[in-house]
Amino acid sequence: IRTMYRLLAAQSQTGERRRQRAHPPYAKPELLATRPNEVWSWDITKLKGPAKWTAFHLYVILDIFSRHVVGWMVAPRESAELAERLIAETAARHNIEPDTLTLHADRGSSMRSKPVATLLEDLAIVKSHSRPHVSNDNPFSESQFKTMKYRPDFPARFGCIEDARAHCQIFFDWYNTIHRHSGIAYMTPHSVHYGYAGAMLVTRQATLDAAFRLHPNRFKGKNPRPSPLPNAVWINPPTQEKIELQKPQIYSVNS
Repeated sequence: IRTMYRLLAAQSQTGERRRQRAHPPYAKPELLATRPNEVWSWDITKLKGPAKWTAFHLYVILDIFSRHVVGWMVAPRESAELAERLIAETAARHNIEPDTLTLHADRGSSMRSKPVATLLEDLAIVKSHSRPHVSNDNPFSESQFKTMKYRPDFPARFGCIEDARAHCQIFFDWYNTIHRHSGIAYMTPHSVHYGYAGAMLVTRQATLDAAFRLHPNRFKGKNPRPSPLPNAVWINPPTQEKIELQKPQIYSVNS
């Protein structure tokens, strides 16, 4: 048998002979946000209900630059119509102008549904999707869900949907206005989203200056500086090779 396959391989006859459907390669999403309301990420997670096999669905829309949760909803089921309503209400509440926002999501059925796609087209919002089975393409939503579910007060189950909504109301208020996020220099998402972070950095610098004047030996004689805010936030930053290809080429002409 091995001799037969060796002879076939020499004649390039060992390939797949069936006509198999081949999916086109999915492009890696590369999104850049340099200000709030430029790139939003959204996802849906399950919250366990009172009995086994029961669950409520939490929809969350997050601004990736400020980490501010701009919209959320707890519903008894996952559906494209509910997602469409949440996106429309959130965009209207934040006064999103046409052609200024990109909305990123994974490839769930609600995310790729026709009602959501039609809504985004009507609102002139660019849609973006993760590659299949690549959770790193939607890291901000995944991280926010982990922050929520790893808190000590997160219950194993919710008694009813009203309990889930009440818990989320308290959590998102804490997350936006009290929680100090490490990805934004330990500012609150609310302060970054609405432009208060600059004044907070000035206050922090004044506090550090006062501490340095009192105890310069604690800082080894160097005036401390607060952690700076990021100027840009990426989903999948481009490789160095792609950056080099995007640079303008300079050609010299010998006269």
